Amino acid sequence: MHYQNKNITVIGLGKTGLSVVDFLLTKQANVRVIDTRANPTGTDKLAANVPLHTGSLNQQWLLESDIIVISPGLAVKTPEIQTALSAGVEVIGDIELFCREANKPIIAITGSNGKSTVTSLVAEMAKASGLKTGMGGNIGIPALSLLNDDYDIYVLELSSFQLETTYSLKAISATVLNVTEDHMDRYVDLEDYRQAKLRIYENCQTAVINSEDPLTMAESIKNAVSFGEDNGDYWLKTEADGSQLLMAHDSPFLPCSEARLTGRHNQMNMLAAIALAQGAGIKNTGILTALREFGGLAHRFQLAHEANGVSWINDSKATNVGSTVAALNGLQVAGKLYLLLGGDGKGADFSELAALINESHIYCYCFGRDGKQLAELSAQSQLFDTMEQAIDAIRPRLEVGDMVLLSPACASLDQFSSFEQRGEIFTHLAKCS
Repeated sequence: MHYQNKNITVIGLGKTGLSVVDFLLTKQANVRVIDTRANPTGTDKLAANVPLHTGSLNQQWLLESDIIVISPGLAVKTPEIQTALSAGVEVIGDIELFCREANKPIIAITGSNGKSTVTSLVAEMAKASGLKTGMGGNIGIPALSLLNDDYDIYVLELSSFQLETTYSLKAISATVLNVTEDHMDRYVDLEDYRQAKLRIYENCQTAVINSEDPLTMAESIKNAVSFGEDNGDYWLKTEADGSQLLMAHDSPFLPCSEARLTGRHNQMNMLAAIALAQGAGIKNTGILTALREFGGLAHRFQLAHEANGVSWINDSKATNVGSTVAALNGLQVAGKLYLLLGGDGKGADFSELAALINESHIYCYCFGRDGKQLAELSAQSQLFDTMEQAIDAIRPRLEVGDMVLLSPACASLDQFSSFEQRGEIFTHLAKCS
């Protein structure tokens, strides 16, 4: 693609927006930047000769553009963008720019839950097999920044927002790990959200589908492999003695006891990662090394503190209902479980949680914008304004064998700058116990 002398408007600053600007300037495009925030981050890093409009969408600039590169955070359905599209302006995202330029294989991963874990694990598999691996997209560094180095393979985490404006992705292996309600404040319904996710399969060489989740399957898929507990090409075998094996087709691949990741949701993540890596031709030696060494991500069901027989678990990355359901499924607690729920639910239906949390040993401590809605799911719930207030109320009740679990089922931005900050504050409060 040639961008020289094209009038290109970039919407959204921050790390990704700046990576787009830098890329387009090297291509000698005429670049303008719009950010709807009055004081966006990154203005100090923007080249002085690049015009910047803040506080709103500048419709005139949009209509004067040959191409608009839109931030994933802004919906294509926004009226000003629809007006530009009707006028014939091309609207794409940074991942589309990346896919047009990348000349090495791409492994692409999306899903409502688990995508960061699987992306990181697959990247470790590729590295352990000797491949120079670039990991980015919705995790780590912006995808376009990966073009600044000479990688052998790319491993991209992609959100539904990024996939909406991506047309040229041709992944060597790709997956939709699962589909559960998320971002219902952006999509018409679950099917609208699902269709955005399914775009990852277009033109891929190997599609990796979840045999337990029919929403991850699409009629257009030509070459697919599946993963699941009992039914899939990659599956979990339970022996007579209760031990479990990760299976690749009919062959044992690795005893679960040798993997650092634990829990059923991580067993599914590992199976998906094996399928993606093998689909991309990554050596089994590298796959096995990574499975034995990869210990998971910060803020994803992470032991934050353990003292006086009480475990404090930071699962702040559980920003939707499906992620909290995954954390609770099969969770073993010797004593009582004190579950911290709350934040911005993004219009989600919380009812799926009710069956899991209405147990005699589970006590819910709810907070934040949608805390009241969550508290109504269980008779053993209390409502607080903040997470800190909830933890203060939990602390005197704790006994040996109990667990305090932050798995909020909500985004954090009503009270925190990010889920990372929410997890860090939880960890700090845990250590004050």
